[in-house]
Amino acid sequence: MTTTLLSPARTCPVTPSPRAGVPAVPVPEALAVLAARAAVALEAALTGFLAATDQNLGHFETQAAHEVQELLRTATQRAAQAKADAAPPRCPVCGQALSRCSAGHARTFQTRFGDITLHRTRGYCKRCRKWRTPADTALGLDDTAGYSPGVQAMAALAASKLPVAEASVVLEHLAGVKLPPATLDREAKRQGQRAQRLRTQLDQHAATEQKQLELVLQPYQMIIQLDAWNIRERDAWGQSATLRRRGQEPERWHWVWTGTVFRLDQRGQTAGGRPVIVQRGYVFTRQGLDALREQLHAEALRRGLGQAASVLVIGDGAVWIWRLADDRWPQAKQRLDFYHAVQHLVAVGRALWGEDKVAFKAWLKPLVRQLKNESAVKVIRQLEEALAGLPTGPVAEAVTKEVAYFREHQHRMDYRAARRAGEPLGSGPVEATCRQGQCRFKRPGQFWSPAGDEALLCLETFWRNDRWTLLFPHTAFDPARN
Repeated sequence: MTTTLLSPARTCPVTPSPRAGVPAVPVPEALAVLAARAAVALEAALTGFLAATDQNLGHFETQAAHEVQELLRTATQRAAQAKADAAPPRCPVCGQALSRCSAGHARTFQTRFGDITLHRTRGYCKRCRKWRTPADTALGLDDTAGYSPGVQAMAALAASKLPVAEASVVLEHLAGVKLPPATLDREAKRQGQRAQRLRTQLDQHAATEQKQLELVLQPYQMIIQLDAWNIRERDAWGQSATLRRRGQEPERWHWVWTGTVFRLDQRGQTAGGRPVIVQRGYVFTRQGLDALREQLHAEALRRGLGQAASVLVIGDGAVWIWRLADDRWPQAKQRLDFYHAVQHLVAVGRALWGEDKVAFKAWLKPLVRQLKNESAVKVIRQLEEALAGLPTGPVAEAVTKEVAYFREHQHRMDYRAARRAGEPLGSGPVEATCRQGQCRFKRPGQFWSPAGDEALLCLETFWRNDRWTLLFPHTAFDPARN
């Protein structure tokens, strides 16, 4: 028998699930009764805690959380069911009224307080040609494997910071949420792919947004730094021996393109005098240089690139960095990382002096000081003079290569002007960023897939860039302010 339920929120017939022979569902206890029972249990726990000489406050915290667990789970289930019942039978994608609606579709979800079972209405969208469950969308439960938004956020954050086996144990220990490693891995990857779609939308919006630029009280400089590091993936997994017999060495290591951006006036010092950047943006991607260029440019726009008086790009000398800078920020100044410049001076010194460490240090020290405090031109001139006195051979070839390097980057080595302007000489911030990424993604025994590593890298950038709440709006909710 079909019952038609008419209300402002329901525009289609709803066919309830058959209930013939099913016993009546008992009336659930009121939350006030459950709260009173929990209060009694807490009082008993308090009495037991005071009498136990071998327990500290941590014991009571654990006991208290256990006693209120059922109250919180029940309240969560009732709140979710009430919102599910109030969801209008319209397609959450196109807004079209659903047809062929039927109620009572049960589904169990894991929340941070335990499992809850909801009964929802499902209907068919003729425009999308898909079955829809509006209640799931209203509750933030769509496109999941059965986890509440709170558990989704936990899975995403834990897996982006720890290997999934460790993250699974930590989640259960700290939050009581049980997610087996394989399940946690799937959920984190799902959330990472959702983050990728949102990242694309945000980057497109940043690139096309046409808003009036705000007047700035003081001009500032935008600093952009780029680098890359290797990650190991399962290329042609299981086919290594076959490929080697064919003379092909299987690829395992691939570049993670990395960038960071900040305003010069957002750099300060700690109490001990160490430089520190107060605010900055991050980019990690495995999707290639084009993806790095677009993502880093969008991040720079969000950080104030449009209002910057000038832009400075700093890198370690890799050709791709300067090509990318010329393409995306052609008006920007470019600077070679001072440490890498010194490394090339060291290469010349070792070629000239070999194992004579005393002569090597006596030759190197004044050149480094001159490069930093005076002029790269003087340093290049001295290298050319040293080269002119060398006979033809391997030493001359090594020095010739380094002299060419310094000539190529001469316009990027004005470190004296940089020091006077208070600008950074090196690419330390992006080097540190690369190191932090490697500490997570290059642990012993770890292999990745392009889809898996990009998903977690994207989650990491959302967290670092303080945009986690765009993925999980509930994490911005502060009950004390509502």
